[in-house]
Amino acid sequence: MTTSARTISRRSAASYLALGATGLAGALTGQRALAQAGDYPNRPVELVVAYGAGGGTDVLARAFSEASRKHFSQSITVTNKPGASGAIGLTDVLNAKPDGYKIAMLTVELTTLPHVGVIKFSYEDFAPIAMLNADPAAITVKADAPWNTVEEFLAAAKKAPGEFRVGNSGAGSIWHLAAAAVEDKTGVKFNHIPYPGAGPAILSLMGGHIEAVSVSAAEVTTQVNAGKLKTLAVMADKRLKGFESVPTLKERNIDVAISAWRGIGAPKTTPPEIIAILKNLAAKTAAEPAFREIMDKQNMTFAFGDDVVFKAAMVRDHAYFKNLITKLNIKLS
Repeated sequence: MTTSARTISRRSAASYLALGATGLAGALTGQRALAQAGDYPNRPVELVVAYGAGGGTDVLARAFSEASRKHFSQSITVTNKPGASGAIGLTDVLNAKPDGYKIAMLTVELTTLPHVGVIKFSYEDFAPIAMLNADPAAITVKADAPWNTVEEFLAAAKKAPGEFRVGNSGAGSIWHLAAAAVEDKTGVKFNHIPYPGAGPAILSLMGGHIEAVSVSAAEVTTQVNAGKLKTLAVMADKRLKGFESVPTLKERNIDVAISAWRGIGAPKTTPPEIIAILKNLAAKTAAEPAFREIMDKQNMTFAFGDDVVFKAAMVRDHAYFKNLITKLNIKLS
């Protein structure tokens, strides 16, 4: 399986391109929703995960739901609505009444997909509540690969332009763009290989079908600890817990730091009084030891940020990925 590094096939997403604007047009006005804010919440709140069950976003959402019970008078129920790279689930939230009873797990793809034409809405259509997690990308190879440093790996890749196969979690995914960012900064040319998720990409690497993966460090922890894979570098500002011996790309004078963040948001017209309640809930839930324990077990990096911090991350990444996608001419076909 191969793919052009510059072309993204998203046929399944075509029918969802205009849904965001339609949903916003049909939502309740802020004034009508405000009238319902006084007794919020008086029924369960739905937390929509725009990806399948069992993935990192789903695990995080369910951990949050469970830990929130001590701090919320109603239950938070998790609903998976996968498809079209997250467009279906996010559109469903934007189509709902902005009354706080349907909120979303937001992921970094919200700042990438608008630039490749998969969605017409963006982070600006959501009110950020809290960031919960951020997992940096990493370059990982087989344990018996001939490269023991990222410099050796990149030098070999430069000698064979377009031949080094680097697996990712789907064309246009954050992990695809992470590898593309390395290309941009170093001048190497990879052969990007898309998979339905990080798991299949890792299995392909272990089977010797590709040379490397550019998924998160968290997703390869088990295989690295078992001596089957080795991580050459992480795309973070500082070294990671559990990967203390692995350098960052910045330490190697490659200015790339890319993480897949996840957090909670609501439609932007949700009354501020309701947003305030959800912000308070998120802060208390994130501080729950049980929540942190689940994240640790899943090797997920805890990265709590309030709405201001979360919004700043969205603004930063929206601009960064717009520039990267435009520069590299990554487009929808």
